[in-house]
Amino acid sequence: MSDNKQTSRLYPTRIDIPAEARSQIVAILNQTLAATLDLKTQAKQAHWNVKGTDFYQLHELFDEIAGELEEYVDMVAERVTALGGYAFGTARLAASNSILPEYPLDILDGKNHVTALADRFAAYGKHIREAIAKTNDLGDADTADLYTEISRTIDKRLWFLEAHLQVAEIKAENGSVAAKTPATVR
Repeated sequence: MSDNKQTSRLYPTRIDIPAEARSQIVAILNQTLAATLDLKTQAKQAHWNVKGTDFYQLHELFDEIAGELEEYVDMVAERVTALGGYAFGTARLAASNSILPEYPLDILDGKNHVTALADRFAAYGKHIREAIAKTNDLGDADTADLYTEISRTIDKRLWFLEAHLQVAEIKAENGSVAAKTPATVR
C-alpha cells in the first residue's frame, strides 16, 4: 500500500492478538483488499466486453467469478475491521495499490480475455498463498484460514480459465507449458 502507516493504523479492541502483529496483518489484508477489488473489476471488464463464439459461456463465467470476488472483498474488509483496523477499499485506493497489472482495454476475443484473467488469477493466487504464510507466522490462524478459503476458490477458477487455453498448448513432461514450434503445432 502507498502509506503503510495509514493502512495499518488501529483503533482500540479487546481482541487478543498483539497490536504490532495486528498492524502487520491489517496492512497485508488491505493489500489484499486492493488486489481483490481490482481483480473483481477486471473480471467485470471481461464480462462486459467479451465477444466471439464462446460469448455466452464466458460472459456467464466472468460474471460468476466477479460475484465470488465481491464476497471476498467483503470478507477481507470485515476481517480488517475485526482486527481493529481501517479497511481501505475505495476504487481509487484499489487502483493505486493493487499488485495486479492494468487490464488490457483493447481486447474483445474470448481467448484473449481468458488469458488476461488467467495471468491475473495466477499473480493473485501467489499473493494469497504468501499471505497465508505471513498471517500464520504472525499468530493469526483465523486470517490464515480466511486466506486458505480464498486460495481454494482462486486455484479452482484459475483451473477453469486455463482449461479454455490448454487444448491448444503443447505441454512439457512436468506439466509446464512448453514452447510451441511450427513442427509441434497442428
